[in-house]
Amino acid sequence: MSYSGVSVGVFLPFFMSFWLYLGLQKRRLIRRKHKFFELNGGVFLQQQIRNYSDTSKGGGGFKIFTKEELEKATNNFAAGRVLGHGGHGIVYKGVLEDKTVVAVKKSKTTEEVPTKEFAREMFILSQINHKNVVKLLGCCLEVEVPMLVYEFVSNGTLYHYIHGSRGLDSDTGFNTCLRIAVEAAEALAYMHSSASPPILHGDVKTANILLDDKLTAKVSDFGASKLAPTDEAKMATLVQGTCGYLDPEYLMTCRLTDKSDVYSFGVVLLELLTRKKALYFDGPEEDRSLVLCFMMAVKVGQHQDLLDSQVRDEMTIKALEEITHLVMRCLNMSGEERPTMKEVAERLEMLRRYHNHPWAQADANPEEEQSLLAMEPHNVNYKFTQDCVLDFEASSTYSYSL
Repeated sequence: MSYSGVSVGVFLPFFMSFWLYLGLQKRRLIRRKHKFFELNGGVFLQQQIRNYSDTSKGGGGFKIFTKEELEKATNNFAAGRVLGHGGHGIVYKGVLEDKTVVAVKKSKTTEEVPTKEFAREMFILSQINHKNVVKLLGCCLEVEVPMLVYEFVSNGTLYHYIHGSRGLDSDTGFNTCLRIAVEAAEALAYMHSSASPPILHGDVKTANILLDDKLTAKVSDFGASKLAPTDEAKMATLVQGTCGYLDPEYLMTCRLTDKSDVYSFGVVLLELLTRKKALYFDGPEEDRSLVLCFMMAVKVGQHQDLLDSQVRDEMTIKALEEITHLVMRCLNMSGEERPTMKEVAERLEMLRRYHNHPWAQADANPEEEQSLLAMEPHNVNYKFTQDCVLDFEASSTYSYSL
């Protein structure tokens, strides 16, 4: 017997076993992906997309991606492609085969949601079409925790523009901040009032407001979003969100409502007005929460001292009074006493127009100011009194254990 014959006889079973092993592993991987696809509601979602495509509306552009497509788009989720880290996961920059740039959210964990309910939520979120809402383009269901694919927004977050090294400088102007606030408020108002069914965000904060190359605001991250209940029952859920922005009423009741988003947006307005972070992890306990600091300052009539110097310089006393009043209403402990996001958006737009009007910088008389601000009589002579302020000293509900 030749050496070659011996070699073939020895190595042939080895190679056959190796290829058989690879084949079994591939089949296991396919079965695993198919299992996750079904568990995550893939079949139901496919049916929803098919039904929607059969209507005159078209397919809406929503796509179910394979795991391989997203791995290729993100260079196998390379560290250099990371756009940001969040409480729900990591966001990567991806480039699809058609050269479309996207943001891929790879979540860490997910809430236990019934299969059809999750697929329904994904499909409904994908149908949101608003210029100030980050578009959900698709998802991948072949993994244990579904990955979401969003449109890519190029200029980072509002948080980084307020607090980062490339923050909003004196050249930007508070008018830009006010416009960004209006756009974000309009996006939330759309989700609450015009989307069908209504959608609650659940984690409104400056880090979830993205900015494009023209500094246009786009509300992002629907990882904590919920479809509003269609009946009178309130939605009871595990508390999710970010410390510093969480609605105290939501913390106490575990019931997320549209007014929970209003409270969180009030904190966003405070950040824009003061350019201070919502929460600090060092220093005296009473100085850690921006809301707490502001409320205590209002009590003693020193709230304007907390405002950013550029804000104080650019805005009239009457406009500062009005926007501070709006913030106070948003931060009311009782959700029922807070305005709707539609009211907030309308009020901010009124303030923006007033801020840009020539009369705002001139010595306008009270009637002219009232006309510009469309103020109700009780707002014209609004004064901050102790009755308007949440008494933190009498209640320990709103406290942080850091």
